Amino acid sequence: MTPPRRLLVLTRDRAGAPFRQRIEPYLAPLAARGIEAEVVELAACPWARRGRMRRAADFDAVLVHRKTLTAWDAWCLRGARRVLYDFDDAVLYQARSPDRPHPGRLRRFRRTMRRADLAIAGSPTLADHARREGARRVEVVPTGLDLSRFPLATDRPAADAGRLRLVWIGSRSTLKQLSALRPALEAVGRALPAAVLRVIADASLEVPGLRVENLPWSLEAEGRLLAESDVGIAPLPDTAYTRGKCGFKVVQYMAAGLPVVASPVGVNADYVRPAGAGAESVRPEATGLHARTTEEWVAAVRRLAGDPGLRERLGRAGRARAAAEFDFAVLAGRFCGLVEAACGGAEAGQRA
Repeated sequence: MTPPRRLLVLTRDRAGAPFRQRIEPYLAPLAARGIEAEVVELAACPWARRGRMRRAADFDAVLVHRKTLTAWDAWCLRGARRVLYDFDDAVLYQARSPDRPHPGRLRRFRRTMRRADLAIAGSPTLADHARREGARRVEVVPTGLDLSRFPLATDRPAADAGRLRLVWIGSRSTLKQLSALRPALEAVGRALPAAVLRVIADASLEVPGLRVENLPWSLEAEGRLLAESDVGIAPLPDTAYTRGKCGFKVVQYMAAGLPVVASPVGVNADYVRPAGAGAESVRPEATGLHARTTEEWVAAVRRLAGDPGLRERLGRAGRARAAAEFDFAVLAGRFCGLVEAACGGAEAGQRA
Protein backbone atom coordinates (compact mmCIF):
# COMPACT_ATOMS: atom_id res chain seq x y z
CA MET A 1 0.00 0.00 0.00
CA THR A 2 1.39 3.40 -0.98
CA PRO A 3 2.05 5.53 2.09
CA PRO A 4 0.25 8.90 2.14
CA ARG A 5 2.17 11.90 0.96
CA ARG A 6 2.50 14.80 3.34
CA LEU A 7 1.89 18.48 2.64
CA LEU A 8 2.73 21.29 5.05
CA VAL A 9 0.45 24.32 4.58
CA LEU A 10 1.79 27.57 6.01
CA THR A 11 -0.63 30.48 6.41
CA ARG A 12 -0.92 33.59 8.52
CA ASP A 13 -4.63 33.28 9.22
CA ARG A 14 -6.54 30.03 8.92
CA ALA A 15 -9.79 31.75 9.93
CA GLY A 16 -9.52 34.47 7.29
CA ALA A 17 -11.54 34.69 4.08
CA PRO A 18 -8.55 34.10 1.74
CA PHE A 19 -7.75 30.76 3.38
CA ARG A 20 -11.44 29.84 3.50
CA GLN A 21 -11.82 30.58 -0.21
CA ARG A 22 -8.57 29.18 -1.60
CA ILE A 23 -7.19 26.42 0.64
CA GLU A 24 -9.73 25.02 3.12
CA PRO A 25 -12.15 23.60 0.49
CA TYR A 26 -9.41 21.45 -1.03
CA LEU A 27 -8.06 19.79 2.12
CA ALA A 28 -10.63 16.97 2.04
CA PRO A 29 -10.21 16.33 -1.72
CA LEU A 30 -6.44 16.24 -1.18
CA ALA A 31 -6.91 13.66 1.58
CA ALA A 32 -9.02 11.58 -0.82
CA ARG A 33 -6.01 11.58 -3.17
CA GLY A 34 -3.74 10.30 -0.41
CA ILE A 35 -2.21 13.66 0.54
CA GLU A 36 -2.30 14.47 4.24
CA ALA A 37 -2.19 18.24 4.77
CA GLU A 38 -1.08 19.76 8.04
CA VAL A 39 -2.05 23.42 8.40
CA VAL A 40 0.20 25.64 10.51
CA GLU A 41 -0.41 29.30 11.30
CA LEU A 42 2.72 31.42 11.13
CA ALA A 43 3.59 33.85 13.89
CA ALA A 44 4.73 37.41 13.28
CA CYS A 45 7.93 36.74 15.23
CA PRO A 46 10.72 35.43 12.93
CA TRP A 47 12.11 33.17 15.65
CA ALA A 48 8.70 31.60 16.17
CA ARG A 49 8.34 31.03 12.42
CA ARG A 50 11.74 29.38 12.26
CA GLY A 51 10.70 26.18 13.99
CA ARG A 52 7.54 25.81 11.93
CA MET A 53 9.27 26.41 8.62
CA ARG A 54 12.20 24.14 9.31
CA ARG A 55 9.72 21.25 9.63
CA ALA A 56 9.15 21.56 5.88
CA ALA A 57 12.04 19.14 5.29
CA ASP A 58 9.88 16.37 6.79
CA PHE A 59 7.14 16.80 4.16
CA ASP A 60 6.86 15.98 0.49
CA ALA A 61 6.03 19.63 -0.25
CA VAL A 62 5.19 22.87 1.49
CA LEU A 63 2.41 25.19 0.37
CA VAL A 64 2.86 28.81 1.44
CA HIS A 65 -0.41 30.71 1.38
CA ARG A 66 -0.17 34.45 0.59
CA LYS A 67 2.78 35.25 2.86
CA THR A 68 5.81 36.43 0.91
CA LEU A 69 9.22 35.30 2.13
CA THR A 70 11.74 37.41 3.96
CA ALA A 71 15.37 36.41 3.58
CA TRP A 72 15.05 34.73 6.99
CA ASP A 73 11.98 32.77 5.87
CA ALA A 74 13.72 31.59 2.69
CA TRP A 75 16.70 30.42 4.76
CA CYS A 76 14.39 28.54 7.12
CA LEU A 77 12.76 26.79 4.14
CA ARG A 78 16.07 25.83 2.53
CA GLY A 79 15.53 22.12 3.29
CA ALA A 80 12.06 21.95 1.70
CA ARG A 81 11.79 19.45 -1.14
CA ARG A 82 9.19 21.44 -3.06
CA VAL A 83 7.72 24.86 -2.37
CA LEU A 84 4.31 25.92 -3.70
CA TYR A 85 2.93 29.42 -3.34
CA ASP A 86 -0.75 30.39 -3.58
CA PHE A 87 -1.94 34.00 -3.75
CA ASP A 88 -5.04 35.94 -4.78
CA ASP A 89 -3.99 39.56 -4.37
CA ALA A 90 -1.37 41.91 -5.78
CA VAL A 91 0.82 41.45 -2.71
CA LEU A 92 3.68 43.49 -4.19
CA TYR A 93 1.54 46.68 -3.92
CA GLN A 94 0.11 48.68 -1.06
CA ALA A 95 -3.45 49.96 -1.37
CA ARG A 96 -2.35 53.50 -0.53
CA SER A 97 0.13 53.49 -3.42
CA PRO A 98 -1.75 51.43 -6.02
CA ASP A 99 0.28 52.13 -9.15
CA ARG A 100 3.82 51.55 -7.92
CA PRO A 101 5.13 48.34 -6.31
CA HIS A 102 6.29 48.81 -2.73
CA PRO A 103 10.10 48.23 -2.73
CA GLY A 104 10.08 45.91 0.28
CA ARG A 105 7.04 43.98 -0.89
CA LEU A 106 8.52 43.63 -4.36
CA ARG A 107 11.76 42.21 -2.94
CA ARG A 108 9.84 39.66 -0.86
CA PHE A 109 7.59 38.75 -3.77
CA ARG A 110 10.55 38.29 -6.13
CA ARG A 111 12.35 36.14 -3.54
CA THR A 112 9.20 34.03 -3.11
CA MET A 113 8.76 33.53 -6.85
CA ARG A 114 12.37 32.46 -7.30
CA ARG A 115 12.09 30.02 -4.40
CA ALA A 116 8.77 28.49 -5.46
CA ASP A 117 8.60 25.46 -7.74
CA LEU A 118 4.99 26.36 -8.55
CA ALA A 119 3.01 29.58 -8.11
CA ILE A 120 -0.79 29.24 -8.10
CA ALA A 121 -2.31 32.62 -8.94
CA GLY A 122 -5.92 33.71 -8.59
CA SER A 123 -5.99 35.68 -11.84
CA PRO A 124 -4.09 36.06 -15.12
CA THR A 125 -2.76 39.46 -14.02
CA LEU A 126 -1.27 37.94 -10.87
CA ALA A 127 0.16 35.12 -12.98
CA ASP A 128 1.90 37.71 -15.15
CA HIS A 129 3.45 39.28 -12.05
CA ALA A 130 4.70 35.85 -10.96
CA ARG A 131 6.30 35.09 -14.33
CA ARG A 132 7.89 38.51 -14.55
CA GLU A 133 9.51 38.07 -11.15
CA GLY A 134 11.08 34.71 -11.92
CA ALA A 135 8.60 31.94 -11.09
CA ARG A 136 9.53 28.65 -12.77
CA ARG A 137 5.96 27.50 -13.31
CA VAL A 138 2.73 29.47 -12.91
CA GLU A 139 -0.84 28.22 -13.07
CA VAL A 140 -4.11 30.12 -12.63
CA VAL A 141 -6.83 28.79 -10.33
CA PRO A 142 -9.61 31.33 -9.77
CA THR A 143 -11.05 32.01 -6.34
CA GLY A 144 -14.15 29.87 -5.99
CA LEU A 145 -17.11 29.22 -3.75
CA ASP A 146 -19.59 26.57 -2.68
CA LEU A 147 -22.49 27.15 -5.06
CA SER A 148 -24.89 25.24 -2.81
CA ARG A 149 -24.60 28.03 -0.23
CA PHE A 150 -26.09 30.59 -2.65
CA PRO A 151 -29.83 30.27 -3.27
CA LEU A 152 -31.08 31.81 -6.48
CA ALA A 153 -32.48 35.32 -6.32
CA THR A 154 -36.14 35.06 -5.36
CA ASP A 155 -39.26 37.12 -5.85
CA ARG A 156 -39.33 40.05 -3.47
CA PRO A 157 -42.11 40.57 -0.93
CA ALA A 158 -45.16 42.50 -2.14
CA ALA A 159 -44.03 45.54 -0.16
CA ASP A 160 -40.97 45.72 -2.41
CA ALA A 161 -42.95 45.73 -5.66
CA GLY A 162 -41.51 48.24 -8.11
CA ARG A 163 -38.32 48.73 -6.11
CA LEU A 164 -34.90 47.88 -7.58
CA ARG A 165 -32.46 46.68 -4.95
CA LEU A 166 -28.80 47.09 -5.83
CA VAL A 167 -26.38 45.15 -3.66
CA TRP A 168 -22.70 45.46 -2.80
CA ILE A 169 -20.87 42.95 -0.60
CA GLY A 170 -17.44 43.47 0.92
CA SER A 171 -15.60 44.66 4.00
CA ARG A 172 -14.47 47.79 5.74
CA SER A 173 -11.16 47.67 3.84
CA THR A 174 -12.83 47.61 0.42
CA LEU A 175 -15.74 49.95 1.17
CA LYS A 176 -13.70 52.85 -0.19
CA GLN A 177 -14.17 51.34 -3.65
CA LEU A 178 -17.90 51.79 -3.22
CA SER A 179 -17.50 55.19 -1.58
CA ALA A 180 -15.67 56.39 -4.70
CA LEU A 181 -18.87 55.62 -6.63
CA ARG A 182 -20.90 57.99 -4.45
CA PRO A 183 -21.50 60.61 -7.22
CA ALA A 184 -22.88 57.89 -9.50
CA LEU A 185 -25.01 56.46 -6.69
CA GLU A 186 -26.41 59.90 -5.90
CA ALA A 187 -27.26 60.25 -9.58
CA VAL A 188 -28.96 56.83 -9.52
CA GLY A 189 -31.07 58.01 -6.58
CA ARG A 190 -32.17 61.09 -8.51
CA ALA A 191 -32.92 59.14 -11.70
CA LEU A 192 -34.64 56.20 -9.96
CA PRO A 193 -36.34 57.28 -6.70
CA ALA A 194 -37.46 53.69 -6.00
CA ALA A 195 -33.90 52.33 -6.09
CA VAL A 196 -32.34 50.94 -2.90
CA LEU A 197 -28.71 50.09 -2.20
CA ARG A 198 -28.01 47.15 0.10
CA VAL A 199 -24.51 47.19 1.64
CA ILE A 200 -23.44 43.87 3.21
CA ALA A 201 -20.28 44.58 5.19
CA ASP A 202 -18.74 45.23 8.60
CA ALA A 203 -19.04 48.98 8.00
CA SER A 204 -21.77 51.31 6.78
CA LEU A 205 -22.24 53.81 3.96
CA GLU A 206 -24.63 56.73 3.53
CA VAL A 207 -25.55 58.19 0.13
CA PRO A 208 -27.57 61.43 -0.01
CA GLY A 209 -30.74 60.93 -2.04
CA LEU A 210 -30.52 57.13 -2.15
CA ARG A 211 -31.95 54.78 0.42
CA VAL A 212 -29.22 52.52 1.84
CA GLU A 213 -29.72 49.28 3.78
CA ASN A 214 -26.56 48.65 5.83
CA LEU A 215 -26.55 45.02 6.91
CA PRO A 216 -23.80 43.13 8.77
CA TRP A 217 -22.01 40.42 6.83
CA SER A 218 -22.00 36.85 8.06
CA LEU A 219 -21.07 33.63 6.32
CA GLU A 220 -24.46 32.16 7.20
CA ALA A 221 -26.51 35.08 5.87
CA GLU A 222 -24.61 36.26 2.79
CA GLY A 223 -26.35 33.92 0.34
CA ARG A 224 -29.83 34.85 1.53
CA LEU A 225 -29.06 38.59 1.57
CA LEU A 226 -27.82 38.44 -2.01
CA ALA A 227 -30.82 36.39 -3.13
CA GLU A 228 -33.16 39.11 -1.87
CA SER A 229 -31.52 41.62 -4.22
CA ASP A 230 -31.89 42.46 -7.92
CA VAL A 231 -28.54 43.69 -9.27
CA GLY A 232 -24.98 43.23 -7.97
CA ILE A 233 -22.57 46.13 -8.37
CA ALA A 234 -18.78 45.89 -8.47
CA PRO A 235 -17.03 49.26 -8.88
CA LEU A 236 -13.22 49.34 -9.03
CA PRO A 237 -10.74 52.11 -9.75
CA ASP A 238 -8.37 51.22 -12.58
CA THR A 239 -4.94 50.85 -10.97
CA ALA A 240 -2.10 48.35 -11.11
CA TYR A 241 -3.18 47.14 -7.68
CA THR A 242 -6.87 46.61 -8.51
CA ARG A 243 -6.11 44.91 -11.83
CA GLY A 244 -4.81 42.02 -9.73
CA LYS A 245 -8.12 41.58 -7.88
CA CYS A 246 -9.76 38.21 -8.37
CA GLY A 247 -13.37 39.31 -8.87
CA PHE A 248 -14.87 37.41 -5.94
CA LYS A 249 -17.77 39.86 -5.57
CA VAL A 250 -18.75 39.24 -9.17
CA VAL A 251 -18.56 35.47 -8.66
CA GLN A 252 -20.82 35.76 -5.59
CA TYR A 253 -23.37 37.81 -7.51
CA MET A 254 -23.38 35.33 -10.37
CA ALA A 255 -23.74 32.43 -7.95
CA ALA A 256 -26.88 34.10 -6.58
CA GLY A 257 -28.28 34.51 -10.09
CA LEU A 258 -27.93 38.30 -10.14
CA PRO A 259 -27.04 40.41 -13.16
CA VAL A 260 -23.90 42.46 -12.51
CA VAL A 261 -22.86 46.02 -13.27
CA ALA A 262 -19.09 46.30 -12.92
CA SER A 263 -16.10 48.43 -13.73
CA PRO A 264 -14.26 46.55 -16.53
CA VAL A 265 -11.03 46.32 -14.53
CA GLY A 266 -8.92 43.15 -14.23
CA VAL A 267 -10.91 39.90 -14.32
CA ASN A 268 -14.16 41.86 -13.93
CA ALA A 269 -13.86 42.70 -17.62
CA ASP A 270 -14.04 38.97 -18.43
CA TYR A 271 -16.33 37.70 -15.68
CA VAL A 272 -18.98 40.29 -16.57
CA ARG A 273 -19.73 39.61 -20.22
CA PRO A 274 -21.63 42.68 -21.43
CA ALA A 275 -25.12 42.35 -22.82
CA GLY A 276 -24.71 44.75 -25.72
CA ALA A 277 -26.58 47.93 -26.55
CA GLY A 278 -30.05 46.63 -27.42
CA ALA A 279 -32.39 43.77 -26.60
CA GLU A 280 -31.70 42.12 -29.96
CA SER A 281 -27.93 42.12 -29.26
CA VAL A 282 -28.04 40.33 -25.89
CA ARG A 283 -25.78 37.31 -26.22
CA PRO A 284 -26.72 34.05 -24.44
CA GLU A 285 -23.48 34.16 -22.43
CA ALA A 286 -23.93 37.78 -21.30
CA THR A 287 -23.88 38.20 -17.52
CA GLY A 288 -24.16 41.96 -16.98
CA LEU A 289 -23.12 45.43 -18.03
CA HIS A 290 -19.90 47.43 -17.89
CA ALA A 291 -19.79 50.98 -16.52
CA ARG A 292 -16.95 53.47 -16.16
CA THR A 293 -18.42 56.95 -15.85
CA THR A 294 -21.28 58.29 -13.76
CA GLU A 295 -23.39 58.47 -16.91
CA GLU A 296 -22.67 54.84 -17.76
CA TRP A 297 -23.52 53.68 -14.24
CA VAL A 298 -26.84 55.52 -14.29
CA ALA A 299 -27.65 54.21 -17.78
CA ALA A 300 -26.82 50.61 -16.79
CA VAL A 301 -28.95 50.69 -13.65
CA ARG A 302 -31.80 52.41 -15.49
CA ARG A 303 -31.71 49.78 -18.23
CA LEU A 304 -31.85 46.89 -15.78
CA ALA A 305 -34.54 48.59 -13.70
CA GLY A 306 -36.79 48.83 -16.75
CA ASP A 307 -36.25 45.29 -18.05
CA PRO A 308 -36.96 42.45 -15.58
CA GLY A 309 -36.60 39.94 -18.40
CA LEU A 310 -33.08 41.12 -19.12
CA ARG A 311 -32.20 40.88 -15.43
CA GLU A 312 -33.46 37.31 -15.39
CA ARG A 313 -31.53 36.28 -18.53
CA LEU A 314 -28.28 37.83 -17.35
CA GLY A 315 -28.66 36.32 -13.88
CA ARG A 316 -29.39 32.88 -15.29
CA ALA A 317 -26.28 33.04 -17.49
CA GLY A 318 -24.18 34.19 -14.54
CA ARG A 319 -25.41 31.32 -12.38
CA ALA A 320 -24.58 28.84 -15.14
CA ARG A 321 -21.07 30.25 -15.47
CA ALA A 322 -20.51 30.16 -11.71
CA ALA A 323 -21.56 26.50 -11.68
CA ALA A 324 -19.30 25.61 -14.60
CA GLU A 325 -16.16 27.57 -13.65
CA PHE A 326 -16.12 28.69 -10.03
CA ASP A 327 -17.74 26.01 -7.87
CA PHE A 328 -15.30 24.33 -5.48
CA ALA A 329 -16.40 20.96 -6.84
CA VAL A 330 -15.18 22.02 -10.29
CA LEU A 331 -11.97 23.73 -9.16
CA ALA A 332 -10.91 20.93 -6.79
CA GLY A 333 -9.69 18.71 -9.62
CA ARG A 334 -7.39 21.39 -10.99
CA PHE A 335 -6.04 22.64 -7.67
CA CYS A 336 -5.54 19.19 -6.19
CA GLY A 337 -3.99 17.91 -9.41
CA LEU A 338 -1.35 20.63 -9.28
CA VAL A 339 -0.56 19.93 -5.63
CA GLU A 340 -0.52 16.17 -6.20
CA ALA A 341 1.96 16.50 -9.05
CA ALA A 342 4.20 18.67 -6.89
CA CYS A 343 4.09 16.24 -3.98
CA GLY A 344 4.94 13.33 -6.22
CA GLY A 345 7.69 15.01 -8.22
CA ALA A 346 11.39 14.60 -7.86
CA GLU A 347 13.07 16.50 -5.13
CA ALA A 348 14.05 20.00 -6.09
CA GLY A 349 17.06 19.98 -3.84
CA GLN A 350 18.24 22.70 -1.51
CA ARG A 351 18.45 26.29 -2.71
CA ALA A 352 19.74 29.31 -0.91
